[in-house]
Amino acid sequence: MLDVTVIEDAEAAAVSLDPIRARLLAELAAGPASAAMLAAKVGLPRQKVNYHLKALERHGLVELAGERRKGNVTERLMRATAASYVISPLALAAVQPDPDRFRDQLSARWLLAVGARLVRDVGALITGAAKARKRLATYALDGEVTFASAADRAAFIEELTQGVGALIRKYHDGNAEGGRDHRIVVAVHPTLKPEAIAKLEVTAKPKAIAKPEAIAKPEGTVTPEVTVEAGAAATPETALAVDSTPPDQD
Repeated sequence: MLDVTVIEDAEAAAVSLDPIRARLLAELAAGPASAAMLAAKVGLPRQKVNYHLKALERHGLVELAGERRKGNVTERLMRATAASYVISPLALAAVQPDPDRFRDQLSARWLLAVGARLVRDVGALITGAAKARKRLATYALDGEVTFASAADRAAFIEELTQGVGALIRKYHDGNAEGGRDHRIVVAVHPTLKPEAIAKLEVTAKPKAIAKPEAIAKPEGTVTPEVTVEAGAAATPETALAVDSTPPDQD
């Protein structure tokens, strides 16, 4: 099982966002289980659970972990293909963010667009490296800093910009034969308080599954309920990520 995988296909994204299937994915991330075992946990008939498992399997979100004999029946034990999933902007290719369309280093929405591109690009690189059976060279630095004042934060950003710029000028060689382009992303943003993160996790979790006769909406209908509380951010955080692939992966 992978620690995290990126969903790039729109249909796979829709399947993963279905509340029932999201609940099944969460159960299978904890360990292999059969449709009968899952039915007991989520309170749905085994046949309905089987239906959802087949949809998840078609899109590579779950896979066969093994089989076991139970009476006269052979049960398929399924497992999640990853412990967690990230949906790439490629799943909404027509409306995915474009950081080059509007560049503003002090805009939170531009930072969001840059982050979305990072998810898209690294996800595509992981997919390509896996198909080629080659290692993907990446690096990430994550840390936190508490500024005493807004002036200190501004001074930090100025020094950070100058320092990274100097490193880029020092090592960049646009004429290097066989050189490989790398993208550098540096971000500074307020850190969410633990209680705000906990609230996000609670609101994002699939709700308790209703009994079949109580389900009125068609299967596959999704109602997003994630909310962010204004003013939840408190302390700044810095992050540096460099993504790349080895020259021999071209």
